[in-house]
Amino acid sequence: MDGSFLVSIRLSFQVAFVSTFLIVLIGIPAAYLLARKDFMGRELLDVVFTLPLVLPPTVTGYYLIIVFGRNGWIGKFIYEWTGWSIMFTWYAAVLASFIVALPLMIKTARAAIDSVDKGLIEASYTLGLSEFDTAIKVVIPLAKRGIIAGIMLSFSRAMGEFGATLMLAGNLPGRTDTMPIAIYSLSGSGEWAKAHVMVVLMTGLSGVLLYVANRYAKTIL
Repeated sequence: MDGSFLVSIRLSFQVAFVSTFLIVLIGIPAAYLLARKDFMGRELLDVVFTLPLVLPPTVTGYYLIIVFGRNGWIGKFIYEWTGWSIMFTWYAAVLASFIVALPLMIKTARAAIDSVDKGLIEASYTLGLSEFDTAIKVVIPLAKRGIIAGIMLSFSRAMGEFGATLMLAGNLPGRTDTMPIAIYSLSGSGEWAKAHVMVVLMTGLSGVLLYVANRYAKTIL
């Protein structure tokens, strides 16, 4: 394993951990909102959250460039104020992984929260707990297996993100070449031995994460 090989591995874990942290912060409240609240446009919001899961990664990457690129809807203001652009940085890889993996967290956590016995929730209200306290002390603990499964699936998806990351972050050795992008580059340049090692590593890691996710998710399916 040379330096570039280890950098790609480190960068992939770095991107996956940061994006998964953000996914937990956003995904659990979003899943609770979709599962427990009845409001106009709820299913439309669910469609918006789910779209990155079904769209081709290049389409998702294109949208991210339109929004966060140097001349994008949001990116141009950031660039004008700070002189900095998220494009071609590891932060762009985090953003791409976050957007692509978030639907897995929301879908799994929503199903888990939906499966919580409504009688227990009503009993909590009867005992004087607020909705927030009920969510923290009753709903989330009872739905934790599904939530953990969502976290595992999201982490695995973030580790394997390629298309949107390549479009937004590019392929800069030592800066944005996560393991999937490094595999693409290595196979393109004929360095099959290194590509084989990375492929086996990613396959093994993804298999372990899927096994853990399945063990937790089977109670809500």
